[in-house]
Amino acid sequence: MQKRKNAKNAKTAKKEGKGNKDNLKVWPLYLMIAVALILYVVLQRIRVLAIVLGVVIFFLIIIAIVLEVIGGGNDIGYKKSIAEIVVAVVAVILFWYGLQFFLGTSSPIDVVPSCSMLPYLHRGDMIFLHGVSSVSQIKAPVVDVTSSQMAKMLSSPNSESLSCIAYRTNSTGTYIRQTLAPGYTVGLIEDINGVYRLVSRSEQQSNLVQYSCGTKEVRLSSGQILNEAYTTSITINNKTITGDRNNSIIVYSTKPGDLFYSEGDSYIVHRAYAVLNDSGNYYILTKGDNNPGLDIQYGNYPPNMTDVAGKVIGAVPYLGYLKLIISGDLVVPQGCNSTVLH
Repeated sequence: MQKRKNAKNAKTAKKEGKGNKDNLKVWPLYLMIAVALILYVVLQRIRVLAIVLGVVIFFLIIIAIVLEVIGGGNDIGYKKSIAEIVVAVVAVILFWYGLQFFLGTSSPIDVVPSCSMLPYLHRGDMIFLHGVSSVSQIKAPVVDVTSSQMAKMLSSPNSESLSCIAYRTNSTGTYIRQTLAPGYTVGLIEDINGVYRLVSRSEQQSNLVQYSCGTKEVRLSSGQILNEAYTTSITINNKTITGDRNNSIIVYSTKPGDLFYSEGDSYIVHRAYAVLNDSGNYYILTKGDNNPGLDIQYGNYPPNMTDVAGKVIGAVPYLGYLKLIISGDLVVPQGCNSTVLH
């Protein structure tokens, strides 16, 4: 009887040892994923390496999931392993819907996809959002506008897309750049199919939003500090507004006509600059802290309150990189090599 019991215990121990051995095979993959992810964060500005590391991380994750399922099936049986996976998926879904309920938004968690909010938010930060049901929940100056003014803006956003640029004009044409250089002056430029035209202050009078241009210092990743052309303030119906970094940061959906949408950005994480009140219908002018101009200056429609997923209430560094990699957003966008000095 004792011999049979010992044999049974030995058989069980052998199975447990085999199971532990199978599980141990997955840990090197997790270590490789962690190392590859760290390398991606450090070397993401090198385009080729970013793409290669992103693809490697994606496939390592797939392999790790497959091995976990197979290893779990060997240890406890495939039916029980699948049941545990189903329970885990249901728990995640319940957690997600719980966050939606308590935070009052369908998108309680998101990721910063670019460097337009440096230095406050970084690419790859995981952000937490709270729903916005009233304009009073958004901190930004509110300006009353008429329905005709708003209709004109929405029907012809290109007329509002005037950029503060450093320019130089000579007999061969007008040349522009964002950072100042000898012989260049800061001014407002209209871009009509690649043809640049200087816009005077008086010409802006027909537009709802009028821009004032100046300069801001920017620090390059090399440490060099330059001056760039920058929108220093806007004027709407004789009310002048300057950017306030205490205003709310919101996440909003882009529209097919937006430049950001055409570049593949389905949502934007930017700070509210001002709110336009069209008889209780609210539109928000937004701007990235690290951008030289407002979103509307890049040819983007100002989002309506219905386009706002929520306002940012917290952020966790680096945790969003996995989403960026899995979604194929592998290459660092423009603007990550410089930071505006506020």
